[in-house]
Amino acid sequence: MPEIATTVTLKLDDVLFRRDLYPRIETDPATVQQYAEAIDLLPPITVNQHGELIDGWHRWTAHKKVGRETIETEVVTTESDQDLLWRAIEANATHGLQLSMADKKALARRLYEPDAPDSGDQKKRLAELLAVSPRTVRDWLSRADRDAKEARDTRILEAWMACETQEAIADAEGLDKAAISRICCEMADLPKLNKSERALAEHAADYDPPLYNVWRFKQKTNEVGHFGNSEPTIVDHLFYLYTEPFDVVADPFAGSGSTRDVCRKRWRRYWVSDRHVPVELQDRVREWDITDGLPPLPRWKDVRLVYLDPPYWKQAEGRYSDDPQDLANMPLERFTETLASLILGFAGKLHAGAHIALLMQSTQWNAPDRRYTDHVADLIRSVELPIEMRVQCPYESQQCTPQMVNWARENRQILVLSRELVVWRV
Repeated sequence: MPEIATTVTLKLDDVLFRRDLYPRIETDPATVQQYAEAIDLLPPITVNQHGELIDGWHRWTAHKKVGRETIETEVVTTESDQDLLWRAIEANATHGLQLSMADKKALARRLYEPDAPDSGDQKKRLAELLAVSPRTVRDWLSRADRDAKEARDTRILEAWMACETQEAIADAEGLDKAAISRICCEMADLPKLNKSERALAEHAADYDPPLYNVWRFKQKTNEVGHFGNSEPTIVDHLFYLYTEPFDVVADPFAGSGSTRDVCRKRWRRYWVSDRHVPVELQDRVREWDITDGLPPLPRWKDVRLVYLDPPYWKQAEGRYSDDPQDLANMPLERFTETLASLILGFAGKLHAGAHIALLMQSTQWNAPDRRYTDHVADLIRSVELPIEMRVQCPYESQQCTPQMVNWARENRQILVLSRELVVWRV
């Protein structure tokens, strides 16, 4: 008879996530956001008798995102860690946000025991479990040793691209630092990238270079909704203009992680952080409060671009937190002084030829008495660095509500639709 699951309500903190026994490799923030918006319609997650998660990582994460304290769960009995893993794979292989082929390939190799006498039966069971053909499983396992080394080298490269130290990577992979250094040098070689990767790294494909200092974007390309999101194409243009492949980019206001995404696409190394990181992005964005000081990058001489897209003062007041240390909640004078000090602090760390780019919109509607507050002009007066370029990045007119339009007409005022991007050269 099929097993009958018991449905109970558990506290979120009582659900145990064991990364070593869960098949999914990476969180999908867009799915978490979608689930958060339909939180009361989601089916229960599945756990075992110990509260260990079997199925429902994105649903569980969505509950944490919206601040729920409990979650509906189905409880089934597992006999061992191996039993839990097989159940988790079976659940994730065929429904919901399904496992990618890369996930399935990695799991097939993880579960396969090449020295066991029933290796043929193992491959058949794996094919059924992962919902792929037996031939696919055979192909995956035929190169297990070679691909294991490639997978290790890929992990090393990804950690190095994310500016992890060679010491930390060596500890994680069980290798010495010299081996990590050699692997990184071998893989971080532009000519060794395949043709499509090299084209993306050099902006030779899938890209229209900017020719003027007005950058318009008719449609956002960032799929993750996050207050304060900026258009990823702005970052892409900056990479094209001021960086080369494998240069380091620092973004201490990373928000939804779009800078990281563009860095990965264009083969730039990255240090991305934010003061408060949403739960679904904690595996992508470091947590660092920039008001406590500059981020602890391991090698400043490799940083060629610092991208700053901070809260736009009163426009973001109370949207991130009620903390008076939050930039959006500061008085204007302190807000300007803090940002100016941050820019000059980065300039003191960077080597000659590096750039600092700041994206900012003037405050008007949310300012006291609707007074126009030109943050970029205030910062230019406070920062004595040579300006490389100033770029206008206008919003679409839909940013203004009917109330704002009526106010502008009645008071003979014009509404601010543009952000400005100022680039300083060190």
